[in-house]
Amino acid sequence: MSAALDDLAILPATDQPYDIHYQDDVLLVVSKPSHLLTVPGRHPANRDCLISRVQREFPTAQVVHRLDYDTSGLVILPLTKKALSEISKQFQARTVEKTYQAVVAGQIAESGTIDLAIAADPEHRPLYKICQQTGKPSVTRFQRLQYNAQQDNSAVLLEPITGRSHQLRLHLAAIGHPILGDTFYGGDIVAKARPRLLLHARQIRFNHPLNGKWLQIELAPDFAD
Repeated sequence: MSAALDDLAILPATDQPYDIHYQDDVLLVVSKPSHLLTVPGRHPANRDCLISRVQREFPTAQVVHRLDYDTSGLVILPLTKKALSEISKQFQARTVEKTYQAVVAGQIAESGTIDLAIAADPEHRPLYKICQQTGKPSVTRFQRLQYNAQQDNSAVLLEPITGRSHQLRLHLAAIGHPILGDTFYGGDIVAKARPRLLLHARQIRFNHPLNGKWLQIELAPDFAD
């Protein structure tokens, strides 16, 4: 095995299946479980992923956006080239609206906006970092749902205005409220607080690629604090 291959992480795929939450002739909206890649990873051991599983039943399914390995929640999968093209345009125009739910350490403010540029961190790949000088503009809105004083954590809704890699995880860690279970940016205590990252793509809203009607799909997370 080459040294480059040795450097690639092996990410064991969960046995938990995906579920279909919307289906018609041109698209699916499915839920990806935590601990599953959206697309195959670079390491040969990381071939099992959401799209490979879905394509066993729907061979024409394609990926138009992704969720991190650790993140659960809703994913749109077009079934035709036209649907793929139309939904891709919506993502490029930032008209697709997504809401995430998370549980974070500490008592976060009732609401707010995090506006911190994000750049790759070449010295600590695959991590990213806050860098106002070289980073890309990155904006996240948040709203606290509740604060658990006994456990000192907050349930929060998150709306990413931009779609940078690791944006939600990094933004929340940067303001002192890392997501529980975050092994990248949470530190040892937060990383070990839960067996998975408590981040879930709860709601997605977009225009149907054929009839233009507004579609809104919602799925509550299977974690609670």
